This record gives sequence, structure tokens and C-alpha cells, in this order.
Amino acid sequence: MTVDDTGSGADGDGRVDPEPAPDSADPGEDPLALRLEGLILGAERRYTPFQAARSAGVSMELASRFWRAMGFADIGQAKALTEADVLALRRLAGLVEAGLLSEAMAVQVARSTGQTTARLAEWQIDSFLEGLTEPPEPGMTRTEVTYPIVELLLPELQEFLVYVWRRQLAASAGRVIQAGDDEEMVDRRLAVGFADLVGFTRLTRRMEEEELGELVEAFETTSADLVAARGGRLVKTLGDEVLYAADDAGTAAEIALRLIETMANDETMPELRVGIAFGTVTTRMGDVFGTTVNLASRLTSIAPKDAVLVDTAFAEELIRTRDAPASEAAAAEEAAAAEKEGEEPPAYRFALQPMWQRPVRGLGVVEPWLLTRRGDGGGES
Repeated sequence: MTVDDTGSGADGDGRVDPEPAPDSADPGEDPLALRLEGLILGAERRYTPFQAARSAGVSMELASRFWRAMGFADIGQAKALTEADVLALRRLAGLVEAGLLSEAMAVQVARSTGQTTARLAEWQIDSFLEGLTEPPEPGMTRTEVTYPIVELLLPELQEFLVYVWRRQLAASAGRVIQAGDDEEMVDRRLAVGFADLVGFTRLTRRMEEEELGELVEAFETTSADLVAARGGRLVKTLGDEVLYAADDAGTAAEIALRLIETMANDETMPELRVGIAFGTVTTRMGDVFGTTVNLASRLTSIAPKDAVLVDTAFAEELIRTRDAPASEAAAAEEAAAAEKEGEEPPAYRFALQPMWQRPVRGLGVVEPWLLTRRGDGGGES
């Protein structure tokens, strides 16, 4: 939650300690919500935003920036903050005072953490907790089963969250260490791919909401698993579309073709199309930006069903790393030369077929290449 810089009164956000004090509780608040808040936060409401900022030794303005960055709603000057809120403010401000983070970077840390965990919390409540708190016996209410289940799950979920975060932090730190120079840490050369379900808009008109939700979840889950297993990074999901990145073209190509093959073998899934581009990418708060990303998106929009289109830079990178031949004629010549010398011919994984040149809005004329597995004979995966 955040503050109201004007110092106006409470807006009734409904969050108080397990045993709400008369000056901090709204009489209309749900008793279960109050008890759950106390359980989850593990502390009583003690401070107004002004008192919390003063106790943390930070200005009201900076406290407001931090809280809003974390995605918490304004609460005026209600007594609704805990010792943990004070400690969080003190830690962020301490990083700034020690020179470890600039104030702007501290706000970014607060914002990225708030956005990520907000989505996680919404998912856990909407999909996970709702299912677990279905009354196990007739006559029991959700209220009677929610609190003990949350009490059991909370420490386990907290430990698991920290474990996954540390693992992801280690992986990200490793990628930074491998970067060639300081500029490459922010502006890096990456392969960026979009995978898009074909005809999704039409599906939304024909399918029930629950059925559509299950399809989207299956698509996102399958995509996330494939991207991770092959060494890529899932940047974000957009319902009917996923965005992923990889350090090298070969990895991105393998992910794309695996996605096509996996979805094609699932009769419940629509066709898929993938577009990939290779080049300089700017990374910010876990997302990727730049012309390379825009080009990958455009290639996806023009890709045939169950096919992968890549840009010229990506094709050249596959050729450079000898993951694909420059042409089938060149591959045949190399195979003949190797046979003459009694050697094994090059083992290319992928094939590239130049497609028609066409203008792409905002990016000029591009020449897409159709990516297939070697020996697929023109794009059937």
C-alpha cells in the first residue's frame, strides 16, 4: 500500500491486524480478511504512512515513491503499516545512502519486484488457493478451511519463492559475467523469438471462458517448459503469444521448431507461427526492447501456419556457426568434397530457404528466411 501525499484520511482498503485496534479498523471489514492479513504479514498495524517514513528515517516524498513503485494503493494517513513496512523502507533508503544504488535504481528495484510478485500473488489466489479452499465436506464454508490451509502453505511457499529467486539470480548473474563488455550487459546481441497462436481471436468467440483459459494456460506452460529446457529465457507471455530470447541463434532455432512440433502433435491446440530476429537488444527490468524485437514481431505476423520465419541477420548467424548451410547447393558441394577426402560431411541441423522480399511497416524492406530442420524438405516440422 502507499500513501496519499496530501495526508487525506483512510480510504477503507480493508487491511488491519488480526486483532484490529478501534482506530485502525473499518467496522465493515470482513473478519476473515483481517485474520488472513495478520497471518500473512506476521505483524500488527502500528503506523500511519507518515509515522512509518519518520521511523525509517526517510522523507515522506521518497516513501511515497517507493510504495507507489511497489504497486500499493494510497491509504491516506490510516494506521495500516507494520514494522515490516518500516524495515523495507529503511533497507531501500540504506542502499541509496551507502551508494550501492542510485535513488532512481532503488525505485526501479521496488517497481520490478512489486510488478513481478503482484502477478504471482494474483495467480496463487485465483488459480491455486481457490481450488484448495473448496469446502471438502457439505455444509463447510470456505471461511472455515481457508485460514488453516494458508497457515500451512505460507512458510513452504515463502521458502520455495526464495529458492527460485536465488536460482534465477544466479543464472542472470552468469549471463552478465559472460558478457564481453559493460555495454553488452545492457545492449546485447541476442536472438529474439515470438510464438503466436493462429486464429486466436476467432477462438475467443467460439470457446467458453473456462475452456479458453485452459487453452491459454496449456500454451503458456508448454512454451515456458520448452524454452527453459533448451536454454532460452521466457521474457513474457501475452495470452496467445510468448516472447523468448536466447544467447545464440542455434538455441533460438531449436526452441522455435520444438514449439511448432509440440503444438502440431496436440489436437487441442491451434496452429502456431514463429518469427525470430538476431541483433542488438536493450534489456530493462527483465524485458527486451529495440528494432530486433520489433522485427521478430513483424516476422511472426507474416509467417505461414506451423512455420518459422527468421531475418537475414539470424540466417547469417546460423551459417556462421555452421548450424545451417549457406544453401543446399553449397551443402552438396561440401558433402562431395568430404566424401572425396574420405571424411564425414558437415552435420547441419537446420535448413534455410530465402523467401520473397517485402516491405514491413517501420522497418523498410526485409527478406525473410524459412527455417526448417535439415531434410524436412520445405518447412514441414
